Amino acid sequence: MAAAAPPPGPTPAATALPDPTPIGHPLFTRIRLATASDVPHIHKLIHQLANFEHLAHHCSATEASLSSTLFTSPPFQSFTVFILELSQTPFPPQLHTHSALFSPITQTITLDLPIDDPEIETFKSNDKDCGFDVVVGGFALFFPNYSTFLGKPGFYVEDLFVRECYRRKGFGKMLLSAVAAQAVKMGYGRVEWTVLDWNVKAIKFYEEMGAKVLQDWRICRLTDEALQAYANPAAI
Repeated sequence: MAAAAPPPGPTPAATALPDPTPIGHPLFTRIRLATASDVPHIHKLIHQLANFEHLAHHCSATEASLSSTLFTSPPFQSFTVFILELSQTPFPPQLHTHSALFSPITQTITLDLPIDDPEIETFKSNDKDCGFDVVVGGFALFFPNYSTFLGKPGFYVEDLFVRECYRRKGFGKMLLSAVAAQAVKMGYGRVEWTVLDWNVKAIKFYEEMGAKVLQDWRICRLTDEALQAYANPAAI
C-alpha cells in the first residue's frame, strides 16, 4: 500500500507592500531677495516684530517710508531684505534672479503635523511667478558695515523675524544662514546683530549657531530730539 501524501504546508503569509504615501507633511521653503512689491508684507512683519519685542510704541515705519528708502540701491550694497516663503507645493524653477550675486534658496522639510496659519490670506506672496498657496513667513533685513580691526566689510542684521505659527521649525536658522553664506561668498569678515537680554531662547539659539554674545558692549544711540539737536553743527 502506497504511503499517504504528506499534508500541505502552511500557506505563506502575504508580504506587505510599502505604503507609497509619504510620512508626515512636506513643506517647501524659499528664501529670495525682496522687491518693492513686498513692502506691504515687510511693513506688517516689522510691526509684528515690534509687538513681540514690546516696542510697538517706538515703531513709526510706514509703507511709504519703507518704499522710499529700502530699494534705492542694488542688493548687498545697501539695505537688503531676504523674504522667507512657504508653500504646500514645490516652487517652480527660477526663470530669473534679481541679482547675479544671489540665487533663491529652496529647501523641503517634513513636519509631523500641518501648520495652521491664521493669517494666510494676509501674507499671501506677491510673487507672480509662484503658486497661489505661497505665503510669506518671515524676513531678514541687513546691510554692510565695516570692521577696522579686520580691515573687511561685514553685514549687520537689523531685523530677523519669523511669524509665530512658523517658529521653532528651523526657519530662523535658514534666514540667518542665508545672510552668513552671502557674507562668506562676498569675502566679508563677520555678521553682527543685537538681541534683547530677556530673550533667552534667542540667545541660546544664536549661541548654538556659533555666535558669540558680547557681554561687555552696549548700544549707543542718538535719535529724535537728541539727534535733531545736531542739525546745525556750527551752533553746537
